[in-house]
Amino acid sequence: MKKLGFLLLMLTFAIVACQKSVQDENSNNEETITGTFGEEVKENQLVSLDQVYDHLKENDQFEGQIVGEIKEVCAKKGCWMTMELPNGQSMRVTFKDYGFFVPKQSAGYPVIIEGVATKKVTDVETLRHFAEDEGKSAEEVAAITEAKEEMVFEARGVIIKEKA
Repeated sequence: MKKLGFLLLMLTFAIVACQKSVQDENSNNEETITGTFGEEVKENQLVSLDQVYDHLKENDQFEGQIVGEIKEVCAKKGCWMTMELPNGQSMRVTFKDYGFFVPKQSAGYPVIIEGVATKKVTDVETLRHFAEDEGKSAEEVAAITEAKEEMVFEARGVIIKEKA
């Protein structure tokens, strides 16, 4: 009987410890939305999305730092994010060599990204993959039947700022 009581006591401690660990992890996730992700970014020569959009109308690429706001983030891992362009479309931001992610809860936060923006034609398969990542329905994914010309950005580093 004493062994059973001791076993129940140990089991109770284990459950409490696991719950505390999950609570700590969740509170840490909430606290780490802001910060630097990927390579260190030194804020200098910041350019707006409007300026980059205009630049890419006549050039193949832009390299530098862009300031803006995160519109959406990959719901699965935070492996990409989007920023809204002046024409109402989104610029997808991916992370160099898939080497880092951003917090999934960072939509709506101000951001500085450093890397390279280009114009690209994204194939149907990739567009469907992104739609699945966004949590779109099977019907919405299947409705994607054409490639899309878009502005994309590969970030070396990201700074997510506090909301104003």
